[in-house]
Order: sequence, then structure tokens, then C-alpha cells
Amino acid sequence: MFKRSHLSSAILLVLSGQVAYAQEAATTKTDKETAESIEVIQVKGIRSSLNKALAVKRLEEQIVDVIVAEDIGKFPDNNVVESLQRVTGVQVTNRGSGEVSGVSIRGLSDITTTVNGRNIFTAAGTAVALQDIPASLLKQVDVYKTRSASQIESGIAGAIDVKTQRPFDFEGSKFIVAGRGIYTEQNEETNPTISALASNQWTTSAGQVGALVNLSYSRLRYRDQSVTAGAMVPFMTESTTAPFTPFERVWPNRGGVSEDPIWQAGLLEGLPSAAGSTFNINGKATPYMLGRDAIFQSDYNGERERPAANLSFQFAPDENSEYVFETFYNGYRNEGFNSLFFSFADWWGDYAGMNAAQAKAAGNVVLHPGTNIVKSRSVLHPWVFTSGDLSTGKTDSYLYALGGTWQLNEDLTLKSEVVYQDSQYDSDFFAMRFIRPGATYKLNVDFNEHSGVPGFNFEDDPATAALNEADMVNPASYLIDGMYDNANSDQGDAVTFTSDLSYSRSGFITRIDTGVRYDKRGAETAFSRQDRCCGGGLNVASLEGLAYTNSGFMDGEANVPSSWTVANGHEIRGNADKYRGIYGMTKLGLNRSFDIESTTLSVYLQGKYETELAGRTLDGEIGVRYTGIDTDSLFYQETAPGVPQPVTGGDSKTRKLLPSLTARYELTDDLQARFAYTETLRYPSFGDLNPLIIYNEDVTGIGYGTAGGGNPDLEPTESKNYDLSLEWYFAKSSSLYGTLFRRDVDGFVVGFRRAVTHDKSATDPTPYKFILTQPYNASNGELSGAELGLVWFPENLPQLLDGFGVQASYTRLSSSQTTPDTNSAGEITGYKDTDVFGVSDSSYSVVLAYDKDKLGMRLSYSWRDDFLANYEAALFANPLEMRRRAEASMDFQLSYRLNDNFEVTLDGTNLTNELYQSYYGSNATTNNFGTALYSRTFALGVRYSM
Repeated sequence: MFKRSHLSSAILLVLSGQVAYAQEAATTKTDKETAESIEVIQVKGIRSSLNKALAVKRLEEQIVDVIVAEDIGKFPDNNVVESLQRVTGVQVTNRGSGEVSGVSIRGLSDITTTVNGRNIFTAAGTAVALQDIPASLLKQVDVYKTRSASQIESGIAGAIDVKTQRPFDFEGSKFIVAGRGIYTEQNEETNPTISALASNQWTTSAGQVGALVNLSYSRLRYRDQSVTAGAMVPFMTESTTAPFTPFERVWPNRGGVSEDPIWQAGLLEGLPSAAGSTFNINGKATPYMLGRDAIFQSDYNGERERPAANLSFQFAPDENSEYVFETFYNGYRNEGFNSLFFSFADWWGDYAGMNAAQAKAAGNVVLHPGTNIVKSRSVLHPWVFTSGDLSTGKTDSYLYALGGTWQLNEDLTLKSEVVYQDSQYDSDFFAMRFIRPGATYKLNVDFNEHSGVPGFNFEDDPATAALNEADMVNPASYLIDGMYDNANSDQGDAVTFTSDLSYSRSGFITRIDTGVRYDKRGAETAFSRQDRCCGGGLNVASLEGLAYTNSGFMDGEANVPSSWTVANGHEIRGNADKYRGIYGMTKLGLNRSFDIESTTLSVYLQGKYETELAGRTLDGEIGVRYTGIDTDSLFYQETAPGVPQPVTGGDSKTRKLLPSLTARYELTDDLQARFAYTETLRYPSFGDLNPLIIYNEDVTGIGYGTAGGGNPDLEPTESKNYDLSLEWYFAKSSSLYGTLFRRDVDGFVVGFRRAVTHDKSATDPTPYKFILTQPYNASNGELSGAELGLVWFPENLPQLLDGFGVQASYTRLSSSQTTPDTNSAGEITGYKDTDVFGVSDSSYSVVLAYDKDKLGMRLSYSWRDDFLANYEAALFANPLEMRRRAEASMDFQLSYRLNDNFEVTLDGTNLTNELYQSYYGSNATTNNFGTALYSRTFALGVRYSM
């Protein structure tokens, strides 16, 4: 089954820890297949896993980085995403719920995710969350930064392929069981993670047979806490213009007339914030100041479970054929209880009866120096509400695959596979709001007390002895207010057929590959939404079991109230019909939102070439991929409460021809260069294609509702990609490599916002103003940069340091996209070059590793610069752009083998207990927004293998 050169390479890998790069052309297997054959040899430890990753990287035609499990069932982190943050060019974000969930490759988040080369998804989405794949199931993760014609065309950022174990990966039988207890610091909980793998193979009269089962279960109870300074809105100063009084809040429209606005909400740059800035009132330039509309905080406690299973059967009747049947299941269960505390800070209460000097003194207004932005102030009788909500989510996803590989003759190989997937996601949200009418006296708030963290407190009214207005815990001071009852159900399925034919030959073109991929995908979604006010104004203390009080909020990181009372989310969700009855509500059925059927047919032709140039090997691939996708859509619009009517969404067709070219040149025995030109696509998500518009009433008193919907006319985003890399394998288990790259992107999807008038609600036909957001292909962009990576295990170190190594990477990015600026009617008024969402200019990671004998240790630190994260709702006077401050993470892993069978592990994440922060525009001091505290985790585990 193997040619001598391939076996020699495998033997050399064992002897030297590095793959010998074969000089002669492979005639029956590609270099990639050679690497896969090499992977059958099991190695253990940090150094061996890094070495194996370098071997795969070196042999690949594409530019790829690899993570390899240190041993069977032993991936180095809690989930795949945490491991990826150490890969060159990969940035992670969205830490929360006890883990990191967001991944980008070179700043872009549109990534095609595959498992064993198969594109997988969750429910009605087009991708799967990588963190939902348990790390204990994984053998290897490949991060492709360029693509060949034979690979799936979607994902302008790149592709991530997750490989699981198969029975033929082992010699004979294998059994592993592992367990870990993960302690989350903020809620002081210990959580179990268990996994087991059993594999065996048998020689029978019919051929070689193998079977493997891999099971995993994890549960995590977590706590996320955040405090946030609200959005900016303008106020009068003491110098005012009629009809306004000193320090009165100024709404955008004069007297509610939208045709004559005083200022426009949602500007890309926001209202000017320099000291003395003015706007026009009745023809007079009038100074204003920018204050925050609110201060609020969230205490979110959740519990998440992830069951997963992988079954694999292999059958090889002879040397020339092999059959594989696999099934993969991953589940997700989440229940989250959020305690929200919200105080408005945008009106002056009793100050309105004072003159300008008295109001200013009573309000204690302090501005940031050189600006018109309020840093701190006091508010008399602010309106305060709390909200307790319970959200649940449940996913069950199944994949079944049957395929085979046939060596038809010495030069011809055929692979074919059929895959079926089915995935269902159900969620609901149940919330009740409490209010404190007349029970709050005075709020003192500093919107940036220190380092972007707000601080605030409430005062007791000295004139009222019977009530402590500063007490936010007493249930008797609250009345029940609004209730919110939402549910969603998403389902998706797909049948995929692939067939690939490879022909090996002599000459410049050493191999020709061709293949077809047919994918028929269905997706549908349904939802229900209802809210009601105000439950008869019942006092919370009169309803037994309803009130819940948290404690220990923000762990001393912020000078804010540490306890308050909300509706007990578990109580209201567990007795939903009882509480619906108080509001005169009944449980609603689900209304269908959209049904989509998408058919994709892709065909590729690819040639692998090899020649000599100046006595050195030049090889690579040249190919083209044709893809056609037809999408049939049926959408539903609610014509009356609870009465959806189908609306034909129309058909869309995409036809694209995508060329690709890679070249690899061996400069010396240890130095090679690569060049790649590829073209890739990003398909619109099914949700973005849905024209159904959902209107949400104003719940915070801003004066507008919000609305959102999709756009069935969206086109795919296209990218032309250029890569040039240099790789130096300078020593055993060591390499230094760098890449220059560029992405030219056409048709970025951005959200267009405009003001519309619509019925206030499904039961209230009163005309009401909403800010509507819909996606459009309205922006083009460019991303370029450089990345540098190093893996180095120094040789000839003193005995004590022998086994020490370094893994490091640095990425520098430059991005821009042409973003349209619009007025309140949605009309384009100009264009501005802005950063691409999610792109940090710089990021790096450093791993200090020690691997010797029975001990393995890894201390890693990852950092990424600040970046544009999203746009704020277009309702306010602050800059529209929302940015994240620089993010960092320090993690530690230790393992010790007690003997050949037992190993213990100790690890920790977020050791430096980082605060994660966001801000508006370009000034993190004056425009600070949210500050979040997430748990550190510590884990102790044991692993048994035989």
C-alpha cells in the first residue's frame, strides 16, 4: 500500500522528529496523503505534537497551520477555540459563558468549518460553532489560509478542518477514559467533563475491520458580570434657547416633527464633542453637552451541557479499497438566568424648577477636560427598573456518512461519499420587569470612575424616615411591570454527495484531480413573540417566591451596587402559565418565518505539477472550481396577530468560476517559499435573506422603536487572495516562517438604517417611529498584512533546561472598507473608509513549553489590539462605531504521567483575571461603554489509557 519513499519518510519522522522532504515525485500518493499516512504513527507530548504539526505544514501545498493532539483524546485546551488563539494569524474574541467563542483568521470571521472534510452546520445556520465540538474527540485541527480548487469554495477568511480519530489510526485495540473537574471562580462551582474512547480492529477472511466509539460529556456552570455606561444624548447647558430650559434633554426632532431635526442620531462620527460645540435651534447656534442616558449592569448565571459522540467503522477488503461509515452527534443545552439593573440618567427631575446656577450646582456636572462630554453628575428621582429573565437553548445535530476509496489501478484512485445531516435548535426567553415608582431619591454616577469602569450609588432621602431609597434589595419597593415571552425553533438538513478522481502520471503535470460536489440544503425557522404591560401594578412582595436577590456583584472590581432584586427567572419560567395569566396572556404557537431550499453543484479540475528550477524542486497546483447555487425561498409575513401568510421570496442563482494557483519552491534543503492566488466566496446567511421585518417597541424611553429584517436580494461576497510565504525548518522540531498576504473583497454586507413609520404593535395600530436596519452589499474592502511564526526547541541545553521550547507568533494587519453614511431616511450622504469589523492591527501569542520525560508544561499568553466590533443602534449622539479594547489571556497547562497508563493534568484559563471593555469611536476615556468580568477557571484531571 505504501511506496518505499513514503515508508522511509515515516521511519525518518520517528528517528529524527522531522519529516524528510522527498525529492522524487510521488506516483500514487500526494504529499498530503503521505502526511496523513505518517499521522498513523502515534506520538506523545507537547514537543512531539508541535513537531507533527510542522511536518504537516511543510508537506501541504496550501498555506496551513496545524494543531495536533498531544496524545489520543488529549487536546491541549477546554475547547478548539482556546487552542486556536496560539495559531499564527488567528485571533479569538467573545469570551463569556466560561469560554472563548469567536474566531477570525487574519481578522476575518467568515470561516468554513468542516469535520473530516465535511461541511457541517447547526440548524438553520450555515456553520457550526467550533466550541460545540468537544476537544476530547479531536485528533487534529488544520487551519487553511489558502484554498485549492478541490476544497469547498466558501469562507473568505479561510477554512478550519477538524479531524477525529478512526480505528485504523491505531495498531490493534485502544481504550482511553478521562475526567476533569473544572472550577469556575466567580460562581464557585466545580464542573465535570468526562470522555471515553474505545477502538479495535480485526483481521477476518473478508479483510481488515475496525470499529471506534468516542463519547464526551461536559457541564459548566458559569457567571458573567458587566457594568455599562449608557449611550450619549445631548442636553442643554445653562446657556439655552427657547423653548428649552437649562439642562433639558434635547430629542432629535423639534416638537416631534421629523422633517425639522435639531440633530441626527446614528452618525458615523457622532455629534461633535469638542468644548463649545453647538447646534441650531430656531436659527440660533446653541451650545450643548453630551451626557449618558443610563447606567446599567448585568449578572448572568448559566449552566451549559454538551454531550457528543463519534462512531467510526472502517473496512478494507484488500490493499486497493477501503470503506468508512461514520456518525457524529453533538448536542448543546444551555439555561441562563440574567439579573439586569437599569437606571436612567437622562433627566433632571426637580432641577427643572431651579434657575440655571442652582440646577448646575445640584446636578454636580463635571465634564471631561476639553470636551462637552459629561464625566459625572447627580440625578434626582431617576427612573429605575430591574429585569429577571431565563433563556434556554437546545441543539441536537446528527451527521451520517458512508464512503469509500478505490485504487482502480496503479495510477487511478476514486473516492466517493454520501453524507446526511439533520440539526434542530430550540430556544425561548421569558422575562419580567420590576419598577420602583417614587422609591428612588438620588443617583450619583461617574461614567468613567477609573480605567473605563463606571461607578455609581444611590442616596437615601433624609426627608423620608420610613423608606430607605438607597436600598435596591427590598421587594416592597418594586412593582411588577412588563413581561416578555419569546420562542424560536430552527431546523436544517442536508444531503451531500462527493466524488473525486485522481490520475497520476509522469511529466510536468504529475497528477490530475477532478471531482463533483452536490449539496441539497433545507432550512426553516419559526418564532413567537409577545410582550405586555403592566401586570396590574402588583407589589412584588405580595407574590411569594417571585423576588430574587443576587450578591457579590463584580467582585470589588467596580464601585457599584453589589445586590438588587429581580424577578426569579427560574420561578417565572417554571410557572409560565401562572404569570402569563396575570398579564392576560396565553402561550402562543410558533409562527413560521421562512423556508429555504438551497442546491449547490460544484465541479473542479486541478493539476499538480513538479519540475526543477536551478537544480531545486518547484511544484504546486493549478486549478479551477465552478460552483452554482440555486436558492428557493418562501417567507411568511404576519398579516394579523398570530396569522402568518406565505410570501414568495423568489429564486436566486449564483454562478461563479474560481481559479487557484499555488507554487512551492525549495530554496535549500531546509528553506522553501510559497506563492498562492485564490478566489473565495461568502454566501449570505439564510437569516440575512429573510425579508420578514420584526418591530420592537421602545422599552428604554428613547422615543423610537427598532426594527430589523433581511434582504432577499443579497449577493455573495467575493474575495481575491494573494499569499507569499517563506518557511525555514532550521533544526529538529524547530521552524521559523513568515507570510505576506492581501485580500481584495467585493460586496461586504453592511447594515443600512433608516427611519420608518409602522403600527406601534400587533395590537396597537397607532403610527410609531422605528429605526429599521437591513443588510446590503454596500461596501468593498481590503485586508493586507504579515504574519510571523516560530517553533524552537533549543538543542544542547543544560540537563535541567533540556526539553524547554518556545512557540510564538505575531500578526500585523491593515484593513479598510468603504462604508456608506446615510441620513435618517436611509439616503446615502457620503462614504468613509473605516476598519473592517473584527480586525486588530496587531496580535501575538507566546508559549513557553517544557516537555521532558513524564512532565509536560505550557504557559501561554495571547494578546490582540483593539478593534472595531460592531455598530451601536442608530438612536444616539455618540459615534456609531463600537470598539473593543485590547484583549489578553494567560493560560497554563501541566501534565504528568504517573506510569504508562495513568496521567494527571492541571490547567487554568484567564489567569490574570482580565476585564474586557468596549468604547465608542476612537476615544476610550471619554467614550467608554461596557466593562465585563469573566471567570477564571482551574481544572484538575486524570486520564487512563491502555
